Amino acid sequence: MSMSLFRVFDISGSALRAQTVRLNTTASNMANVDSISSSTATTYRARQPVFAARLDAAEDEVAGVDVLGIVESQAPLRREYRPDHPLADPQGYVNLPNVNPVEEMANMISASRSYQSNVEVLNTSKQMLMRTLALGD
Repeated sequence: MSMSLFRVFDISGSALRAQTVRLNTTASNMANVDSISSSTATTYRARQPVFAARLDAAEDEVAGVDVLGIVESQAPLRREYRPDHPLADPQGYVNLPNVNPVEEMANMISASRSYQSNVEVLNTSKQMLMRTLALGD
């Protein structure tokens, strides 16, 4: 039984790392929601982490989660007419990121709750392991 409890620590730990990446990515998106650029090439684009199940080949079961990378959103950039802005193009437009603040807030809440749930899994597993060890006394 204790070996399976140790696996829980690995699985929940990988989930905590994944959700930390998700929270950091969301924070970066929110920090850049209003950053203005003069060209589409330098305009910040929303980023999202890509997760994948980590499989244990020996036992053919899920053994955690991996972060495969961070991808940029392909959604169109926002353009606003601000002819007085110093970064406006010759037509008077500035480029703004394709970050959707409502979507980012939902991501942040979801990642935060997932993180909290995995902390609870770790705490419960620790308590179970301690009780199992106490049985040997």
